[in-house]
Amino acid sequence: MADYTGKFRLGPDTGRVVLKTGRAGLVARAGHDLTIEITRWSAQAEVPAEEDGGLAAAKITAELDLGSLAVREGSGGVKPLTDGDRRDIQKTIGQILGSGTASFVSSRIIPSGASGGAIEGTVTLNGTTQPARLQVTTSGSGRYRGSAAVVQTAFGIKPYVGFFGALKLKDEVGLEFEIDLAKAQPEG
Repeated sequence: MADYTGKFRLGPDTGRVVLKTGRAGLVARAGHDLTIEITRWSAQAEVPAEEDGGLAAAKITAELDLGSLAVREGSGGVKPLTDGDRRDIQKTIGQILGSGTASFVSSRIIPSGASGGAIEGTVTLNGTTQPARLQVTTSGSGRYRGSAAVVQTAFGIKPYVGFFGALKLKDEVGLEFEIDLAKAQPEG
């Protein structure tokens, strides 16, 4: 088994970060639950050797380019999601979020057995910093999957509303990621 201690540089070539939205309102059935990929992002993971604290002492930072959001899937809805719908949604997202970045900085890693744990830290988005907790699982061999919930209004973002208020984006958006440290670039 490979040694996954050291400093690693992560990005789209080592994994994937997606947002999952849900819908609410009187005509929620007309809309789509979306999977939106963040196509430009970078992260750094610093994992000390066991004698220096190991995984529990790891430090993780990430920068997500909000101008790189791409609608990948739309489930539900009365009609299938079209390319035109995707373009319209991406334009609306750009109007809501702009083209800035979101960042994450870990403050504590909580290993839980051999299969995962949690990463606590802060997320900064739209000029606001909030605490965050990522639930993480691993299949071993340097592969990690995780998720967190992001509440838009906590960051001063008004969730999308359409059709005169009859279709709404749920305030809570899911963030999911998967990374493979075996594909990461070690730093010196």
